[in-house]
Amino acid sequence: MTVLHAILFAILQGATELFPVSSLGHAVIVPALLHWHIDQSAPSFLPFVVMLHVGTATALLAYFWLDWWAIAMALLGRGNPSDVSGNRRLLVNLIIATLPAVIIGFVLKKPIQHLFASPAIAALFLIANAALLVLGEKLRRRQAARVANLSPADALVIGLFQCLAFLPGISRSGAAMVGGLARGVDHEGAARFAFLMATPVIAGATLVEVPKLLHAGPAAHGVFGLAVLAAIVAGLVAFASTAFLLRYFRDHDRWALNPFAWYCAAFGLLSLILLSVGA
Repeated sequence: MTVLHAILFAILQGATELFPVSSLGHAVIVPALLHWHIDQSAPSFLPFVVMLHVGTATALLAYFWLDWWAIAMALLGRGNPSDVSGNRRLLVNLIIATLPAVIIGFVLKKPIQHLFASPAIAALFLIANAALLVLGEKLRRRQAARVANLSPADALVIGLFQCLAFLPGISRSGAAMVGGLARGVDHEGAARFAFLMATPVIAGATLVEVPKLLHAGPAAHGVFGLAVLAAIVAGLVAFASTAFLLRYFRDHDRWALNPFAWYCAAFGLLSLILLSVGA
C-alpha cells in the first residue's frame, strides 16, 4: 500500500460514502480497473477500513454537531417545549431507521458481501443502483413533508431501504434517500436524514472492527501512519461532500438524483466492458 493508494482510497471513501453512488461498489471496482495489487482481506488493510470510517464519522459529527447537540439537550428536557418534542421524535426515528441495518447486517452482511463482492457483480449492482435512483424520482411527491413530521413507520421504511446497501454497488445514502422520497420528504430533507442516520451506522461498524485491530499483528500496526493520513483525507472530503450535497439537493429538488443515476449506469456499464476484455 503506497501513500498514493491510501489517499485515493480515502477520497473514494469520503466522497462515495455520501454521494448516492456506492462507496463499497467503487472500493471493489476501482482497484480492479486500475490493477492495484492490494489484498483487501489482508490484516494490513484492516487499519484503513477502520480509520476511513473514523474519518467519515468524525466529519459527519462535526458537520451536524448542532443537530446532535439539540438532540442531547432535548433528552435533558432543555429548550423550547416544541423543539424538545421535535428533537426527541427525531432521535426515536433515527433509532428506528438504524435498527434494520443493525439486525440485518449482523445476520447477513458477511455472507452477502463474500457472495457478491466481485468487480463484475458490483458493476451490475451499480447499474441497479441507477435504476433505484430513477425509481426514487418517480416516487417523489410534489407536496413534500418535513423530516420533523416523519412517523415511526416512515423511519422504518427508510431504514429498510438503507439495508439494500449491503449489496456492493447499491448506495447506502442513495437507498435511504429513495426511502425518504417515497415517504414524502424532499431531497434536502431526505439527504439530511440519511446523513444523520449514517453517523451511528458508520460509528457502529467502526466499533465492531476495532477489536480486530488488536489481533491484526505487526503487519497492520506497521501501516497505521498511512491509515491516520487516510482518515484525515477521508474526513475532509466527507465534510466537503456533505456541505455540497445538502446545498445541491436544496437547489435541484425536481430532479436531483438523476445525474447520479446516469453516472452509475454509465460507470457500471463501462466497468463491465473493461472487466470483460481484461483492460
